[in-house]
Amino acid sequence: MRHFGIICVTMMKVFNSLTRRVEDLEPISDNEIRLYTCGPTVYNFAHIGNFRAYTFEDILRRVVQFNGMKIRQVMNLTDVDDKTIRGANAAGVKLTDYTKTYKDAFFADLKKLNIQPAEVYPAATDHIPEMISLVEKLVEKGVAYKSDDGSVYFNVRAFPGYGKLAHIDFDHQQTGARCAADEYDKENVGDFALWKAWEESDGPVGWDSPWGRGRPGWHIECSAMSMKYLGETFDLHTGGIDNLFPHHENEIAQAEAATGKPFVKTWMHCAHLRVNGEKMSKSLGNFFTLRDLLDKGWTGREIRYVLINAHYRQGLNFAFSALEDARKALARVDACVEHATDGTPPEWAEKCLADFTEAVNDDLNIPRAFAALFDLVRQTNANNGAPVLGVFKRMDEVLGVIFFGKAEKAEVPAEIQALLDKRAEARAAKNWAESDRLRDEIAAAGWQVKDSKAGQTCSKLA
Repeated sequence: MRHFGIICVTMMKVFNSLTRRVEDLEPISDNEIRLYTCGPTVYNFAHIGNFRAYTFEDILRRVVQFNGMKIRQVMNLTDVDDKTIRGANAAGVKLTDYTKTYKDAFFADLKKLNIQPAEVYPAATDHIPEMISLVEKLVEKGVAYKSDDGSVYFNVRAFPGYGKLAHIDFDHQQTGARCAADEYDKENVGDFALWKAWEESDGPVGWDSPWGRGRPGWHIECSAMSMKYLGETFDLHTGGIDNLFPHHENEIAQAEAATGKPFVKTWMHCAHLRVNGEKMSKSLGNFFTLRDLLDKGWTGREIRYVLINAHYRQGLNFAFSALEDARKALARVDACVEHATDGTPPEWAEKCLADFTEAVNDDLNIPRAFAALFDLVRQTNANNGAPVLGVFKRMDEVLGVIFFGKAEKAEVPAEIQALLDKRAEARAAKNWAESDRLRDEIAAAGWQVKDSKAGQTCSKLA
């Protein structure tokens, strides 16, 4: 990989939750990383804890591209489960109408945080046939069974590999119970529902199947949809650490029991977000959606800065003081970028980029990457501006906060540049009256001139 005059040979390395080791991230085929990410359950507006995971996955996606690899990302939308059904029935509306509100809100929120869109957003309700087909295979292979009420359960004891992601010791766990709920406790390693028989509380929600009317369990959707769009074996699967068990463990069991093939090569999980050092909770008054923070006057750019500026495997403490620090830090970056120019960067700027590249390729070490960014800012300021604009742009391919939400600089027309040159000559000759006259002439033409130690800059007036 060549960045300006420096050849960067660092390989992208990530921590694999499956092996508990840092490993090279290399595509299985075609220089393309096939990535599945657990998306939102669309029963409410996503909160900042959710977006901690989605911004981590956005950084991962960007670093893959930064390294010259292609990416195909699939993010599911869980629009049928215990929570969505309960919410729709309580509101007295169709499930599709209820979930559409939160799907639309989710996509709007992604844009506000400058999160790149995935290539595919499959909704669970659009893939019921694929889920039924997968359950049928599991029944045929003898690892799933029908209960008396018409539900179908996966027999965890019939799959020898169960527990390898969570590193579960079955001898010290409670086993054998059936878990009909979509989520269950780590201490209860029980058979889990693949297909749930219709109940009166489901109301109008249900689909016909070989086992009777019902609906899929939560876990089966991700196995069915990921394999449909990424193949039976693919490169990378991500999510929050709370998804590791039981959800991701169950995905592995379902997929590998059905196909006999390895499901996913690399698993990555991000740690929890806490607010002011405490678990986020409505009862504590520290539960915030993205919209709550925007309503308080913070920008998506500032919120993104806070969400990404911690290592993804370490807990992130979210506080309003962190947003204040983000605002100040971004103002410092903006002031520096304002005076940066295009051209071949100096050696010290190339070294900053090399440090940045090494950091992001070291298991997405974004705090170190930010340190390289602010080293670039410091040295640029010390050198009264420099041709480092390309370095800032290269770093922002990963960070997505330097130029996000800022208008592109308009190209200065030749006639305005001629006036600027005359004004620079007037200032050099200390002819302040002529300098002011030229500034007013430039302003009348729709351009604003600002003076600094680095010289004059010009921007288009709104």
